[in-house]
Amino acid sequence: MKKRYLEDIRTGDRFRTADHAVTESEIIEYAKQYDPQPFHTDPAEAHNSVFGGLVASGWHTAAITMRLVALSEIRIAGGLIGLGVEELRWMRPVRPGDALHVEVEVLEVRPSHSHPDRGVVRIGNTTLNQRSEVVQTMVTALYVPRRG
Repeated sequence: MKKRYLEDIRTGDRFRTADHAVTESEIIEYAKQYDPQPFHTDPAEAHNSVFGGLVASGWHTAAITMRLVALSEIRIAGGLIGLGVEELRWMRPVRPGDALHVEVEVLEVRPSHSHPDRGVVRIGNTTLNQRSEVVQTMVTALYVPRRG
């Protein structure tokens, strides 16, 4: 796949990532290292939580989203260099057995006035499960180089 520069990206462009199947062991492993709470690490204790069962950390969902977008067809020249997350929402829990994918929409393409060799692309990421239920939404700004 060819790498995209600022000139190759248009507001309204859309991409869909591949799927990622979330496993119980993956949820527990991630949470033990980065979000050690019983509803992420202990299936028995998770049943007594507000979630009624084991759920992935929201940060795990965000990390899966990043991986899926990084491996998608968006392919920004120089890589996905984030300038910040403007909005991040976890809409529903991710559970073992869920298959996630991300739908990406380009919201804005703006050349930089102070750095003529680059621009900013704002993208909206919607992470969905196998039932097309939205589990996470995120708006991010990316640094994107200009051609030549």
